[in-house]
Parts: sequence; structure tokens; C-alpha cells
Amino acid sequence: MPNAWKRDKPTRLLSPKFLFLLFSSTLILIFLFLSSRPSNPNPNPNYFPLSNRLSFHAISPFDCYNSPQAHPVVASTVEGVRYPFLFSLSDFGTLPDKPHKNIVRILKGKPFRKPDISVTVQDILEKAKAQGRDGFFVDVGANVGMATFAASAMGFPVLAFEPIFENLQKICEGIYFNRVANLVTLLEAAASDRLGNVTVHKLVGRLDNSAISATGAKLAFKSNEEVAVQVRTVPLDEVIPESEPVLLLKIDVQGWEYHVLKGATKLLSRKGSQAPYLIYEEDERLLEASNSTSKEIRDFLSSVGYNDCTKHDTDAHCTKKDV
Repeated sequence: MPNAWKRDKPTRLLSPKFLFLLFSSTLILIFLFLSSRPSNPNPNPNYFPLSNRLSFHAISPFDCYNSPQAHPVVASTVEGVRYPFLFSLSDFGTLPDKPHKNIVRILKGKPFRKPDISVTVQDILEKAKAQGRDGFFVDVGANVGMATFAASAMGFPVLAFEPIFENLQKICEGIYFNRVANLVTLLEAAASDRLGNVTVHKLVGRLDNSAISATGAKLAFKSNEEVAVQVRTVPLDEVIPESEPVLLLKIDVQGWEYHVLKGATKLLSRKGSQAPYLIYEEDERLLEASNSTSKEIRDFLSSVGYNDCTKHDTDAHCTKKDV
């Protein structure tokens, strides 16, 4: 392969010049982005932060300001979204042989590639906004915040669940870069069907990704090595009061979706348009690795009134119709 990176060939990717170009490009892009954004995406003077409206008897929000800062930080804007935002990389690729594609894009003066979920979230919330509907977005399995910041860039409050510390650091960076501390409430936990703890498997070399099933982790991320860590679990119904409107619930937890949904029975049992638009990953291999199936999930959703579900690649989109 004439264009392949050769491990036995000397490279200057980690030379002082490379590092200077990388981090100076990052800083310039961040400065330009921050200079062009309003200081408060939600200008409503009567707005009360979401953290003041949720229930935290089971768990307290993650404290970004007292969390150790990860470094180095490589962040940039995202291409092709109606409401632009920044997020920072947690995976730099294999340096120096094969840097992450978004690092290469920064050096070429290009924004990060847009994640599909960011476009999907903004499209759904745009429709809700046009209908005059109010509420917040729940991001379960927030990873580094690509869906969280897509929503908060529009001025929507976000409740984000993420159990992996490395990801929490990146979300905290994004909260600062995007100036959305008043919009994003972050919980260091895995959403589930009961309060307690569960073992999560983080991938060696890809500590930004994880799965509760060790088999699921290997299936999802094609790695043979993982690190087991204990994380807290909390049901959505323990945190979200029945009086608070939820517009969109997104779940991407590598096969643990059934347990998350069971822990949100009250939320999902809301009537008609008061129930959230639901997006969840429906990958049969990952579900089986966590001892559940897509049929089990669909049967449960039908029992709480979600009878209109369509498949979009590996995701399922479910809604309720007003009676």
C-alpha cells in the first residue's frame, strides 16, 4: 500500500513543528469560535437552571470545576450542523503512525467531522421548537458530549449521564468551551433499572469507550483488552420529576438499553406528546451480550404506549401519538 503509514520509517509527526502547528491551530479555532458565540445560549431572563428542577437525593451532579483537567486538549468546531458547537478529542489515534482523522483535519484548517447523532438531535429539537414545545434533552451514554452540545448549542437544557471519568473530563471541557454551564447537568453514573453499582469494562487504548458487558465491549470496539471498573447506577425516574417535560431521550449504552428503559418506566408512561421522542441503539449482538433482545425491548415499549418505532441503521426511533 503506497499510501500507508510505515512504522519502520522515521517520522516527524511528533517534532516540535508538528506539536506547534497542532496546538496553535486548536487554540486559534477555539478563540474564533468563542468570539462568535453569544455568552448565554438561553437569553430567557426567567430561566431556571435544570439542576434546580431535578431530584438529587440519589446522586449529586458531577463537579467540573473541582475535577482534574485532562491534557493535552485538542478541540475544534464541528462541520455541517445548523447550530455549531465545539467538542474535544479523547482519542488521539496511534501517534505518530496514524493520528486521529480529526487531528489531521485541524492541521489542514478543517473542522471536525460531524457525528450523525448531532445532526439527528438538532433536527428533532428544531421540530419541537417550531411546534412551540418546551422541555429538556436527556443524553444517556453521553460519551464526550456530541449529542449534549448539539442540544445545548440550541439553548435546550440537557441532563447527561456518563460513567467514565475520561469522558466526563471531555464533557467538562466542552461545557467551558461552549459556555453552557447553565444548561448542562452532568451525572457521573450509568443509567439503569436500580440504584447501586455495576462493573463497566473500559477498553485498553480506547478509554473513552466502554460497555457493561465485557463481551459487548470487545464486540463494539474490536479490542481484546479491557479494564473493569465499578460505577454507580441510577434510574432516570429517580432523577426526573414527573412535572418536568422531556422532549428527547437518547440512549447509547452498548447493549444496556433495556435496563435504562426499565428504569425510566414513569417517564416513558407519559401520555401522547408529553412522552419524549425516544432514540436508542438496537444492536442485537450487543443486546444479547447483556442478556436482552430487541424483542424484549419492543415488547416493553409497547406496554408503555410506544407502538410507533422505526429503525435507522443501528438506532431505533420511537414516538407516541396523541389520542
